[in-house]
Amino acid sequence: MTKHNANNERIKRKYTTFLKQAKGQNEATVDSVAKALSRFENYNKYKDFKAFHFEQAIGFKQYLAKYKNQRTGKPLSLATMNGAVRHLKAFIEWLSQQTGYKSRISFSDAQYFNLSEKDTRTAKSVHKRAVPTIEQINHVLSIMPNTIDIEKRDRALIAFTLLTGARDSAIASMKVKHVDMNAGLLYQNAREVKTKYSKTFTTYFFPVGNEPYRIVSEWVEYLKNKHLFGNDEPLFPKTKTGVGKNHNFEAVGLTKEHWSNAAAIREIFKRAFTLAELPYFNPHSFRNTLAALGEKICRNPEEFKAWSQNLGHEGVLTTFYSYGEVQDSRQAELFEGFKKPSIEKLPTGNVTELAEAIVKALTDNKETVQP
Repeated sequence: MTKHNANNERIKRKYTTFLKQAKGQNEATVDSVAKALSRFENYNKYKDFKAFHFEQAIGFKQYLAKYKNQRTGKPLSLATMNGAVRHLKAFIEWLSQQTGYKSRISFSDAQYFNLSEKDTRTAKSVHKRAVPTIEQINHVLSIMPNTIDIEKRDRALIAFTLLTGARDSAIASMKVKHVDMNAGLLYQNAREVKTKYSKTFTTYFFPVGNEPYRIVSEWVEYLKNKHLFGNDEPLFPKTKTGVGKNHNFEAVGLTKEHWSNAAAIREIFKRAFTLAELPYFNPHSFRNTLAALGEKICRNPEEFKAWSQNLGHEGVLTTFYSYGEVQDSRQAELFEGFKKPSIEKLPTGNVTELAEAIVKALTDNKETVQP
């Protein structure tokens, strides 16, 4: 059976160019679109897109509902299905306007890719995510080995993620010069660091205790003094592999190269939390930890705005919506407090200011929620 259609390949190439150059989509989004198109072609036996009919969209949704993940053997989640059909809907809408296709495909046919309202709501619903506590993270740091270069790097990596809340893709691309331990800040320069939406901003170290700061400070000095790393060398260098004592390839030290992606960072987190006999928390979950901390210690809207900006968010609503979920244990604790009579008068000023700021932001609708 053929697994290639030359006409389809040409128009897909044109569409991905449109997404990158005209719509400004990043590589991750374009890859997701390519995967959805590939799934549709596989289902449709690589028929020419010119032969698209709305019944193909209906059949594809049924196909996805029965599809099982090859790695896990489980059905696709509604969120995954919704993402795939959303990409295909946008593609067919675009295709219906292209020369050679617009006489064959109706713009409205793309609507048949929509899931039911119920499934769409379920797919978009926010699920509770486990968030590590600062105490758990400090426990992980306390038991991590710290003897050889790789161990020192791994420990500093986790401390640095808590100290700055930086995304793993950004951390993988950071250089020594981006960190100023004396000023207590991280300069995320989008020209050199893979920040989300290529945004440049300064992150001041979060108030998470002395230990994470000490670990990171010692690591930076270790890189500069022991390994003679310069400002343009990677802050967290790639592992060097070579032939070990048993004549097998193994980790033998550090290179002066950056990781190409964040996969190795996530593996380091998995090993560290497994060693501590704790559930695995990925690097991104530390941002939730910091958002929760900010909700506890920020005393007014200005402070929370600064906290939000420190996470790289342009608007506080992003922090509230995407990272501000109250954990069940804390929710129970708060409601127990509601049952007790208040002895002191509640200082309503700050609460009122914060509420007014949120209502104003919602009314103006000027902030885009992008975690």
